[in-house]
Amino acid sequence: MTSEEKNSMFEKYEAGTHRLGMILSSVTLVLLLSAPFLMGAVLGTMPDLGAAGKAFLAIGLVYLVSCIAEYLIYVPILGSGGSYLAFITGNLINMKIPCAMNARDIVGAKTGTPENEIIATLSIATSSLVTIVVLALGVLLLIPLQPILQQPALQPAFDYVVPALFGAMAYKYYRKHMHIAVWPLLVMSVLFMLVPSLESATSFMIIPSGALAIGIAYLYYRRGKKKGGPL
Repeated sequence: MTSEEKNSMFEKYEAGTHRLGMILSSVTLVLLLSAPFLMGAVLGTMPDLGAAGKAFLAIGLVYLVSCIAEYLIYVPILGSGGSYLAFITGNLINMKIPCAMNARDIVGAKTGTPENEIIATLSIATSSLVTIVVLALGVLLLIPLQPILQQPALQPAFDYVVPALFGAMAYKYYRKHMHIAVWPLLVMSVLFMLVPSLESATSFMIIPSGALAIGIAYLYYRRGKKKGGPL
């Protein structure tokens, strides 16, 4: 198969992915928005739409910036198919992004390539199916395992599952460019210790930490370019 035929096939795949993704995203959005109103109509407990609208605007404005940032950051990593799947099924930061990045590193695919597109889509689809299976088993076994899960000795483990996951993944990238990664890590650690309330705005803090990392990388690049050597 020639490269032109491969490109043609991938373009058809991309077009089909966008068409199906937009349809399913629209259906998901309608279901998410209509479910509360349907339950309210059936149960006769419709909320005050004016008050609900004001509350939604107050929360929506806070998360608007982080939503745009997540879209701009994650879509190049996941590709079109992976992005549609990830944004529909949710839990991007905790599951979908780590799964896609790990799968990409295992096969050696690069961001923006057809290989990355396929790998990200397959990894996120697998992650979603595994999540469904685990949740189903969790619901079935919740009552039998409840005495064990409520043991005080296990509570610290549940509190540090996500930090441990991302710490292990982050180190793999930090060690490649430790001189760049150490500064955002240090600044954000100090900032979060001084202002603990920022923990609730982790997604928003991706923007300044990412900008800081880019700025530091650019400074190292300029310095290396002046010296005529690597960073």
